[in-house]
Amino acid sequence: MNVLIVEDEIMAQKSLTRVLMQNFPDMNIVGSTTSVKSTVAWLNTPGNHADIIFMDVELSDGVCFEIFRQTEVKAKVIMTTAYDSYALKAFEAGSIDYLLKPVDVTSLKRAVARCRMSGGQVDVEALLKAVGNNQEPKKEYKERYIVRFNDRIVPLMTSNIAYIYSEDKNNYLVTFDEHKYIIDSSLDIIGEELNPTDFFRVSRGCIVSMKAISSIIKQPGGRLRIIATPATKFEMTVSRSRVDDFLVWLER
Repeated sequence: MNVLIVEDEIMAQKSLTRVLMQNFPDMNIVGSTTSVKSTVAWLNTPGNHADIIFMDVELSDGVCFEIFRQTEVKAKVIMTTAYDSYALKAFEAGSIDYLLKPVDVTSLKRAVARCRMSGGQVDVEALLKAVGNNQEPKKEYKERYIVRFNDRIVPLMTSNIAYIYSEDKNNYLVTFDEHKYIIDSSLDIIGEELNPTDFFRVSRGCIVSMKAISSIIKQPGGRLRIIATPATKFEMTVSRSRVDDFLVWLER
């Protein structure tokens, strides 16, 4: 069976590939894509054929249902998602199964068995009707922070943030005009509040803006060092576990 994996998280993509190869020797991974655009391009390429598509709901450039609107999907589809509100409706619409992340082997085997037994392909009209009124509300990200500097209260637009980092138990926000402020929120909270298209958490102690990255230097051991503008007084490095996701984020 030919398998296409549609997944924008590289680590999740590699993990699913490994589990499939270990449990289904008859499966042949013929391709992997990370976005609506690249998936549509793959499906429209002459000679490309998949019997099963493992499809993440949230992709780098939108939700996967856009794929069905833009091209014909002849394969059977198993959706992988952290949000069951999308996938449950899609499953009700026709011959689609779903896997909630993190994917476990028992659920995976169940989904593959259903695909093997199913005779038809996705009922696209029923699928789009089922999910059309079930879209997750678009997440709104932080546009400004209020910080304190001596006796002043300063509103800062997130578009002016170059990077945020932790040092000596404090969290500091650095702007493109080279001002530095202490910010009360934790990096965990800030990471959820900032738009992931514009900001990336390169390590436990640092979040950087795409616009602040001047260049990247490869380091021994697979890590990357970022040269940022404005310049940092610390070494900004990408954790080894985040390198693949970081490189995908840079190409968006």
